Amino acid sequence: MFLQRFLPKDAMQVKFLDLKAVNAPYFEEMMEATRRFFESGWYVLGNEVSSFEKEYAAFCGTEYCVGVSNGLDALRLILEGYKALGLLHEGDEVIVPANTYIASILAITQSRLTPVLAEPDKDSFNIDPAEAERLITKKTKAIMAVHLYGQLADMETLAGIAGKHNLLLIEDAAQAHGARLKSGGCAGSLGDAAGHSFYPGKNLGALGEAGAVTTGDKALAEAVTALRNYGSHKKYYNLYEGFNMRIDENQSAWLRIRLRGLDRENARRRQLASIYDQKLDAKIVTKPRVMDWGEHVYHIYAVMHPERERLQAYLAEHGVSTMIHYPLPPHKQEAFRQWNGLSFPITEKIHRQELSLPMSPVHSDEEISYVAELINNFI
Repeated sequence: MFLQRFLPKDAMQVKFLDLKAVNAPYFEEMMEATRRFFESGWYVLGNEVSSFEKEYAAFCGTEYCVGVSNGLDALRLILEGYKALGLLHEGDEVIVPANTYIASILAITQSRLTPVLAEPDKDSFNIDPAEAERLITKKTKAIMAVHLYGQLADMETLAGIAGKHNLLLIEDAAQAHGARLKSGGCAGSLGDAAGHSFYPGKNLGALGEAGAVTTGDKALAEAVTALRNYGSHKKYYNLYEGFNMRIDENQSAWLRIRLRGLDRENARRRQLASIYDQKLDAKIVTKPRVMDWGEHVYHIYAVMHPERERLQAYLAEHGVSTMIHYPLPPHKQEAFRQWNGLSFPITEKIHRQELSLPMSPVHSDEEISYVAELINNFI
């Protein structure tokens, strides 16, 4: 209420994300699914989980999907799965973008593997294949490509590099549900394995924590299935030193409902992004560039401005909520203080200038136009 009293009289209130509104169209179906779940009497790894796994595997175009507890655990289980299969060993190097959310790197370090940070491509903000190849050593065993903000990394080029050097190619698809290459193939099916997050704010969001691993590798799928459940395929018999990283039955039920609307919601995001693209003045902010190899699903509409904080404050004064993804790159975090002296100029510029504008399938054309007009009047 305090903020509203001091807003300009003609200001429109534009939330960054309204999760209640995003989930509202699915309310009745979700309540019915909740009733079905409750009455089933089976609350862990039941029919809702197995049905979601089949449906999401079919959506991504992979043979296998294993539901897990969250996106970080999905990536961790992939790496631990490859260790269980003898394809990775402690200390092996995994090339990963320097420009990513910290979870991508935590999965590597928590698996006792060695992250090797690669600068992104300055246009896509995703990992630069040439830089990734330059960093390959005898210790390199995998490349982890992150589809940041909803745009696919250059997976065809990366797949060629991985094949040439006999490396595993892993996707962090946490922000790119439903993104597809123009040549065919969906996020989650473009490498050897992929980790997915269904955190509530994602394009495919649960109502709590959830994630998944997708792969075409039967042995990896079986290893991950055991590892998520204390290392056990059969109750009380343990193949591995596993984890409790299972997806919930009720989250799976709700995700099955949201999945049916995902392509429609992604199409709406692209419509809204086209309004930003058309109306935003390129002399004021740098707009996201859509690379020619795939479609963008705009989990985040990220612009760049050298006075990001001042622009953010100006928008807030006019009723517009924004976010920063992310204010501090992983190599500058206290958690990785051993890297604090490293320099990644492209990454650091992105983290210094990036501002995320309102973007969701329930925003109106008028709201997006209002944000664009405000930015164009920013001095």
